[in-house]
Parts: sequence; C-alpha cells; structure tokens
Amino acid sequence: MKSRLLLAGFAAAMTVCQPVFSAEPGHKTAQDALYPVSPLIVTKGVDSIYPSVAGDFMVYSTMVPDHSGVVRVSKFSPKAAVREVKPMVVDEAIRFGVAVQDGSVGYVSNRLGPISAWMWRGHGESHLAIISGATYRGGVIPYHLNASSDGQVWCFDTPFQKLRQNEMLSSFGKHPDSELIGQLWRTYDGDNFRIKAGYKATKAGNDNKFDPPSLYILDRKSGDLTMIPNAFDGTISPDGRKVIFVRETKGNYDLWMQEINGGELVQLTDSPFGDFEPAWSPDGSRVLFVSNRDSAGAVTRTSIYMMDLNTNSITRLTNASRAVDGGPAWMDKDTVVFHSNRDPEKPQTELTSGWNIWQLKLK
Repeated sequence: MKSRLLLAGFAAAMTVCQPVFSAEPGHKTAQDALYPVSPLIVTKGVDSIYPSVAGDFMVYSTMVPDHSGVVRVSKFSPKAAVREVKPMVVDEAIRFGVAVQDGSVGYVSNRLGPISAWMWRGHGESHLAIISGATYRGGVIPYHLNASSDGQVWCFDTPFQKLRQNEMLSSFGKHPDSELIGQLWRTYDGDNFRIKAGYKATKAGNDNKFDPPSLYILDRKSGDLTMIPNAFDGTISPDGRKVIFVRETKGNYDLWMQEINGGELVQLTDSPFGDFEPAWSPDGSRVLFVSNRDSAGAVTRTSIYMMDLNTNSITRLTNASRAVDGGPAWMDKDTVVFHSNRDPEKPQTELTSGWNIWQLKLK
C-alpha cells in the first residue's frame, strides 16, 4: 500500500470561493417549511440517524439503549424488508453505515478491540476489512466513514490526540447523547455540550481544546492511502477524484475542496459559524451541508443547506424553529434525506426525544 501526505493548504495553491446566498422561497418563517418535509422512517424506541444512499439502496445507523447497528433497505420502499449488519461478538457496536451501489455496506466496528472499518459485501456472511489491521494497531481510529458510490474510494477522519482517542474508544459501544464531529463533541443537549466541549456554540474565535484530526482517503484499486491534515467529514466526488471536507481555523469551521492527488485547494464556504457534514450530489454539481449559521452558532439548532458548485450560491433547505437537522444525503437529484429530532406530528415547531429519518422534495 502506498501512502501520500497531502499538505492541503500549505503545498497547494488556494482559491477562496465567495458564496452567494439565495433568498429563501417566499421569505418564510420557521413555522413555514422552506421545502416540503415528511418523516420517512419512524421506529418507536429506535433512533435512526445518518442515512447514506447509493444505487438502489439506503443505509442508516440505528441506536437503542443496549445496541447500535446498521441496516440496509431499498430506497424505493424503505419501510419494507430490512437487512441488518449484525454484531458478531459480545458487546460489539456497529456504526457509521455507508451505502455502496452494488448493495455492499461499509461500517465501523469495535469487534477487533480497536475501532476498525469494514465492508459487508451485501450477501452471505463475507466481511472485508477496508484497511489492513496493522493500520488500526498503529493508532488510527476511523470515524465518519464515507465512500464513492462504487465503493472504490473510501475516506474517514481520525484524531491522534490521546484524550480524543480515549473518549472515542470508551464511548463507541455506548448509546451516545452526542456525536463526535471533528474537534468538537457536538451534542444534542446543551448541558452535556458545555461539559464536554467547554462552550455551547461554534463561532469564529472560540478556543478549541482539541488538536485537529486528519482525513484519510483510500483508493482500493491502487492501494494509495492519502492523508490530509486538519480535515474531517469527507465526501468523495462521484468520479472519485476530489474530496470536500471540513477544516477548522481559530474556531471557524468551513467547507474546503481538494483534488485527492494534489492540486488546487478551494475554500467553498466562509461563515463565522459552523459548516459540517457535506454530501456530494450524484451529478457532482451540488453539495449538501449542515450549519448553525442561522442560529448564531447554537449547536442545538442546525439546518440543511445546499451549495451549487457552479455558481457558489447557497440555499437554505430546512428551518424548523428548534430542531437539529443533520446527516444529509441525496436520495435522488430532487430528494434529500436527513435525520432530525423533529416531532413527526408538528415538525416545524416541536421536538421529540428520539431521532428519525426525514425527506424533503426540492421540486
């Protein structure tokens, strides 16, 4: 396996895109949805989070008090037959499900002791380690697993700071009240967030007590393993040649784009608050992301946004008054799926104690 260190932002040329913000349709308030939203998967007693779509399949992660897993469904009938990637050893946790167009499912597991990334081939009981076990024994802990739709290029981010690694290892098998995003414990409860991160908002100028993670990109065909420092939440372009990721600078979290083999580094967003969880569209022309730019940086109110990579225009897609909308993915070119703690009965104004998969129609 060949390795490459990509000093994004240092050795590469840099371009800054100036985002153009699109007006919200009709200038609607939080009580009026910007686009039609509806619950897609609601399972009583089960948290369903982070949908991933490729080919004819949708994959998402599930959480119950004593179990975490990954399931695969047909994107055409997501409430029908469910195939679950089941634990193989006692106390095993499975998280961060990723859909591949041939029906394979990527996921992260602690079955080897350390946290490691795997791919179930979509049939039978064959599971393939995405990267060799020696990499994990060397201290690499994969988080935020993602892949190109054909499963040839994979990426994940990992910290090297022992404090962060210990937090991740100890919490991986537990039902979390928080999700680790880059340098922050982004939690859905304000009090816990203050305890874990020291502040309750992402805003430029806030101190960050964690060292930045690095993004790893694996080309399964060539065996090349590329590392981009100070990068996380990667999403691979449909052609497998570029990656969009999040980078932190003095408390400011923005989206950046880089050719995997090197070349120009492009800053896509420039907000004083946090932009996270990008998701590249199937045709490569748009990217979804999560931000708290319209809630003054609050971590307990986030919305889904869409950026046109040709015009740099940004459109806000969701605007519930108190909800945490996150984990966006493209069901098709006109349909977006995401997880949220909205109340299915009153999605614009009320919250529920659980997490469900939602969808919105762009047209």
